[in-house]
Amino acid sequence: MTFDPSSYVFSQPSEATAIRASTVLPARRENIEIHTEDGRTLVGELALPESGEISATLITLHPLPTHGGFMDSHVYRKASYRLPALAGIAVLRFNTRGTSSPRGTSEGSFEEGIGERYDVEAAVQFAVDRGLPNRWLVGWSFGTELALMYGAVEPVASQVEGAVLLSPPLHRATDSHLRQWAASGKPLTVLVPEHDDYLRPAAAAERFSLVPQARLVGVDGAKHLWVGEKHAARALNEIVDDVTRNGSGASGLAQEWRGPVATATA
Repeated sequence: MTFDPSSYVFSQPSEATAIRASTVLPARRENIEIHTEDGRTLVGELALPESGEISATLITLHPLPTHGGFMDSHVYRKASYRLPALAGIAVLRFNTRGTSSPRGTSEGSFEEGIGERYDVEAAVQFAVDRGLPNRWLVGWSFGTELALMYGAVEPVASQVEGAVLLSPPLHRATDSHLRQWAASGKPLTVLVPEHDDYLRPAAAAERFSLVPQARLVGVDGAKHLWVGEKHAARALNEIVDDVTRNGSGASGLAQEWRGPVATATA
C-alpha cells in the first residue's frame, strides 16, 4: 500500500513541542510522479511550506539503493518533516529507478549511476515545471555521485544554483567531474564526517582542491550515515545556511515548535 502523506494526524499541544526524530511539522505534502526521458516513472513526495514564499528548493538524491538507500533515508525524511515549516524550504524526495520505499517503487532497475542521469534530469525538470525557485541539488553518498556527475552539465547546470554533498565517497565521480564543477563556478558545499567509511576530511580536502569554489566542512564525531539527532541536525543547519538568505540562525534551526504537530510512525 502506498504511503499517503495526508495521513499524518496533527494535534495542537498547549505547550511548545521538542522536535525529535519522528516529529512532523505542518506542510503541504503530496505524492508525486516524475517521468524520465527514457520512459521510467519515478515515485516521490513534495513537501511545501503551508504559506508564504518558498526560500529554496531541495532536490534530494538518496544513498545507494543496493545498500538500503531510498527517498526516506533519515536526513531527507527529517528535512521533509521540518524544513518547510522552519525555513520555508520545499523538499523534493524521490526514489531513483528500481528503488522502493513506503511511497512505492520507481520503475526500472539500478543502473550503477549511468541511467540515473535521466532521473536527475527529470527531477530537476519537475521542479522547474512546478515553478519552484532557488533550486539546489542535495546528494548523500551515492547521491553525491549523481550530483557531481550530472549537476554541472546541461540540461541540469542552468536549472540549479549549486549543490550540497553529504558523505561523498568519490567512487563513480572522477576528477573530470570535479573539474566540470570548477568550470561551472557554481557553489559546492561538501560535508565530510570525521569517521566516514570512504572519504575522510583530509583526503576530501585534497580531492576537492580541484574545485576552488568548494566549501569543505569536516564534521567532528559524525559517520557516513549521520546517525544521531545531533549529526542530522548539523547537516540540516549547514544545508539551510547554504541555500537560504537567512540561514539557520546563530543557534541553528529551532529545536522546539509552537503549533500543530504530528508524529511519524516509521
